[in-house]
Amino acid sequence: MVLSHPWRRFAVGIVLAASLYAFQRPFRVYRSLEPYDDVIIPSDYEEKCEWVQARLMYPQHPNARFARPWRFGSAFDWREGGTSWSQDYPRADRHFAEAVRRLTRVHARSVEQPVNLDDGDDVYNWPWLVAGEMGDWKLTDAQAKKLRDYLLRGGFLMLDDFWGTEEWDRFEESMQLVFPDRPILDVGDADSIFHTVYDLDDRYQVPGQWALRRGRMYRNDGATPFWRGIADDKGRLMVAISFNSDIGDSWEWADDPAYPEKYSALGIRIGVNYVVYSLTH
Repeated sequence: MVLSHPWRRFAVGIVLAASLYAFQRPFRVYRSLEPYDDVIIPSDYEEKCEWVQARLMYPQHPNARFARPWRFGSAFDWREGGTSWSQDYPRADRHFAEAVRRLTRVHARSVEQPVNLDDGDDVYNWPWLVAGEMGDWKLTDAQAKKLRDYLLRGGFLMLDDFWGTEEWDRFEESMQLVFPDRPILDVGDADSIFHTVYDLDDRYQVPGQWALRRGRMYRNDGATPFWRGIADDKGRLMVAISFNSDIGDSWEWADDPAYPEKYSALGIRIGVNYVVYSLTH
């Protein structure tokens, strides 16, 4: 039997979708920088979904805060985890994926996907990326080129949890490799990224759990929160930057009664807005 044109297109689409899944890197759990021993894998972790919390893996800056991971006593290969990219991972990712499931109609996978820019074309399978401790990354030229291409093709990158002038300068070293020709802009209250699901005109600094333990909202000279970004030629934000805030901790500790609800509420709403923005713009 010869398929009619509509059915032929449908069949081709199914084949292409199956091929996409076939070339994605499989899910695996990496070593975390956090002292976790109780994060279980959900039973539905292999479910095929329309959105995945993909976490960017990156090599360490030589002056990184976590250049020698305290938990394991010595530095080791960042490609196996346990370095700065795995801060908040995987607990923050699991909690945020659950929030996306509950607060939107986006079909979100229950587990995260660590993504290494050196893994061939794998990054192109994951249109949303998140990364934290951005004062600690140091991309290679090849990684920066790959990330630039990914973003210009329509990918989205959320960057979080770095504080003060010194960490900003280390962050900018790699960001300048990615986009030497595009400015980092302050994102205004009226921008649609703050109004896709929730109206977030009233934003405030989101502290990490570590800050609350110390009794101080910030570290270094990072007293003022900034909401920044990098846009494409049409004005769409490709990179969303929360500087002098710790959105990741607001996800990670959202189920902890000791972490104030007002911070988790804002952090989750910011993340949800960014996800929906990335899917619709």
